[in-house]
Amino acid sequence: MNLPKDRPNILLIVTDQQQAAGMSCTGNPDVNTPAMDKLAEQGVRFTNAYCTNPLCTPSRASMFTGRMPHEIDTMGNGAKINSDFRSLELGNLFTQAGYDCAYGGKWHVPELSITEEHGFEKICGFDDLRLPGACQEFLGRPRDKPFLLVACFDNPHNICEHGRSDPLPWGAVDSAPQNEWPNLPPNFKSGPFEPEMVTLFANNNPIIQRRLALDEEDWRFYRYGYFRLIEKVDQQIGQILTSLEKLKLEDNTIVVFTSDHGEMAGSHELSNKMVLYEESIKVPFIIKKPQPQNPGLTNDNLVSTGLDLIPTLCDFANVPVPDGLSGKSLSPFLLNEHTGNWRSQLVIQSQFASQGYGINGRALIKDHYKYVVYSYGQNREQVFDLKKDPYEQVNLAKESRHSEILNNHRQTLYQWLLINKDFFCEHYSHPGQPILPNIPFLPNQQS
Repeated sequence: MNLPKDRPNILLIVTDQQQAAGMSCTGNPDVNTPAMDKLAEQGVRFTNAYCTNPLCTPSRASMFTGRMPHEIDTMGNGAKINSDFRSLELGNLFTQAGYDCAYGGKWHVPELSITEEHGFEKICGFDDLRLPGACQEFLGRPRDKPFLLVACFDNPHNICEHGRSDPLPWGAVDSAPQNEWPNLPPNFKSGPFEPEMVTLFANNNPIIQRRLALDEEDWRFYRYGYFRLIEKVDQQIGQILTSLEKLKLEDNTIVVFTSDHGEMAGSHELSNKMVLYEESIKVPFIIKKPQPQNPGLTNDNLVSTGLDLIPTLCDFANVPVPDGLSGKSLSPFLLNEHTGNWRSQLVIQSQFASQGYGINGRALIKDHYKYVVYSYGQNREQVFDLKKDPYEQVNLAKESRHSEILNNHRQTLYQWLLINKDFFCEHYSHPGQPILPNIPFLPNQQS
């Protein structure tokens, strides 16, 4: 592609635990996000964007290396990126290419605040309240080279504290009468044949809101708090965008907005993430470039935020893409240069936070079907027609008339696991075979 001699500035904004539907520009009546909506109006919103793994560290590690979590040894929240890839991380790549690179906010790979070996100047630690001001100070500095600024917010991750009635680190949400709480989602109840691993995790995990502890009004209150936290971070994002505008940097700055993973927010009577339902793995993803040709477009191509972010930013900045990356640049979609032959399938991984439960899962999205398989269980496989059943209520894996689709997706995933040397192969040699392990939940946690 032809690029201008003056390389663009780049502003990457990341929230934590925001589902793709958590913006008012998606038609969600329960949340108001003017800053995110403005970005969507001025850029391209990708409506089928997925994380590589619905957990903080694995997903973030992917975004900053362009690789699947298992490739870089970051399948859990306590893991560090394999040091063999240090020079190929986003910050080091762009620093070596002559960019002024800065990072503010939550890092969590695995340290909460970023450290210097990742190629960024730390302008602000793990602090949502200070982050907009730190970004304004950085943006206002005189410089003779382009910048890459990453602003990474913790919210709406505070829903974890809200759900446990703990104090919220970045400020409480406003109260409201019960009649103003959001309704339950259309898929509040799960369809039949829920995987045993999901049920066990939902009912027994001591870290998240357990399903059995909540009634319907509790879930409505949970959703109310979640959407207020999204609105809180939207206001802070708006402050950064206002700084960009006031400093007259908009005309040469690409803005990218996404989240590391989603949040179930009551769908399937689940909170948090890690499961492989859409609310957990699908994320907001918006790219705004200067002087866009067709602002306000939506794009439904299959996108991986973890795999495609680095190739896209490298493409815009004329920085060589590291060898061995499987992601693709999204810049043709913004420059009206795309001619077809895009991605036909995508794999998402999950290891349920490395909490020793032995629970792993993989999802394959291919065409308009999603195939999910977990490590163990009588019902460990799911197939959903995302076009006809976007709320994932009908598990086609249990219907013999869909056996061809099931077997095709089994084989496709198995080949991907082999080619990519994904250790899930050991669970997958007989994907239709039910295996029930001794799950190490404590006796007093059993439902």
